[in-house]
Amino acid sequence: MTLDTPVPQMLVDGKLVGASDAATFPIHNPADGTEIGRAPDASRSDVDTAIAAARRAFDESSWCTDRELRVRCLRQLRQALLDHAESFRALTTAEVGMPAFMMGAAGFDVPVEGLRWVTDLAAGYAFESDLGTASPMGIASRRTVRREPVGVVAAITPWNVPTQINLAKVGPALAAGCTVVLKPAPDTPWVACELGRLVAERTDIPAGVFNVVTPHSNDVAAMLTTDPRVDMVSFTGSTATGKAIMAAAATTLKRVFLELGGKSAAIVLDDADVAAAAAATAFAACIHAGQGCALTTRLVVPRDRYDEAVRSAAATMESIGVKDPSDPGAVCGPVISQVQRDRVASYLRLAEEEGGTFATGGHVIERDGWWVEPTVVAGLDNSSRLAQEEIFGPVLVVIPHDGDDDAVRIANDSAYGLSGSVDSADPVRARAVAARIRTGTMAVNGGVWFSPDVPFGGYKHSGLGREMGVAGFEEYLETKTIAEPA
Repeated sequence: MTLDTPVPQMLVDGKLVGASDAATFPIHNPADGTEIGRAPDASRSDVDTAIAAARRAFDESSWCTDRELRVRCLRQLRQALLDHAESFRALTTAEVGMPAFMMGAAGFDVPVEGLRWVTDLAAGYAFESDLGTASPMGIASRRTVRREPVGVVAAITPWNVPTQINLAKVGPALAAGCTVVLKPAPDTPWVACELGRLVAERTDIPAGVFNVVTPHSNDVAAMLTTDPRVDMVSFTGSTATGKAIMAAAATTLKRVFLELGGKSAAIVLDDADVAAAAAATAFAACIHAGQGCALTTRLVVPRDRYDEAVRSAAATMESIGVKDPSDPGAVCGPVISQVQRDRVASYLRLAEEEGGTFATGGHVIERDGWWVEPTVVAGLDNSSRLAQEEIFGPVLVVIPHDGDDDAVRIANDSAYGLSGSVDSADPVRARAVAARIRTGTMAVNGGVWFSPDVPFGGYKHSGLGREMGVAGFEEYLETKTIAEPA
């Protein structure tokens, strides 16, 4: 595949550069396994230089205090993204294997709109508020609360929806006045490098304020979590890696934001249209080959409607199938890599070992690239590993429940708490069930929560903090109180 995008380069201290030792690593198209480019393999020296640049830009430039500059620069960046929208979309489909239809949502349009939203928020945000006069301990004092940028932010992002997550971190951090070192996943470095190129060539963002480094080695990337010059780590990815980052960051008491895994439950109550709800859940589980942390991958249905739900989910997945992600009709494309395909395959073997059956799918697809059949697993209960562990593939487990209380118990019987849904003919009943689920986002009767102004994040092992919305912006701010004589 030929892409109308310059070769990937890192952005370090305002310059587009390769690795200092000229090392590179391959970038593959997951749809056919071909090499489509090579990314700079950042060395420890490169990461050190990027951190130093970000530290210097925060400490010595006016970026953290000049709101007008930040707003102007972020509006320039949004316009640059819009001007390069078609090439950015094509690059994302090629590098990520993301179906083209997603570019109108999480793939491109929503994150770019999110950049506009957070820029407007920063333009009008009250960074200082007056608490008025009081006399604590008998001393008349006027109290002011200031919100100030955290400092240098290391943004570490995954491969599944890279532009959305890159901008959900970079936009608020820059808008708040922080400086940033962005480290994308090794599977998807190119879209991050392209973001860096647009910053360098199309905005007035000063040198060092925004940096992009692309080390392939986890050991090199780990510098960002331990270096004392970094004030905050913002990470999205697996729960296991999130725990390791939190432990590493503890040595220097960094602020840590973590958006981690999910095993979200779609609850269908006994007065709902079970077949329709099962079909909608099966469709969602196929999107981007199931590679979404907030997708509902447990379908929890009334026991006496179980067979109906399984049939409906299986029929939906069979109708979707798999297609090349560049096909406008594609919903389920490839998984990101052979490693991920093998991981999903191991769970399919485990499903049979645990006593489950496949209502449809159940196998990897032998063709160029990395493909897995959309799969519905029946016959397992919520204690199975298939129901408890995040698979990150197009695999839906159908679980029976015995009433509202049992459905709530099943949904909450999980280490995760990222998202979920409830369907019922009675909106009051559905909302009452939703209120009992310990999870960060809930869809009731098809409601959609994903939007730039809505905070996103999870309970329990799904993470710490919130991304997007005002709460996501304020993750990148410290609070200072000043008292003066009244």
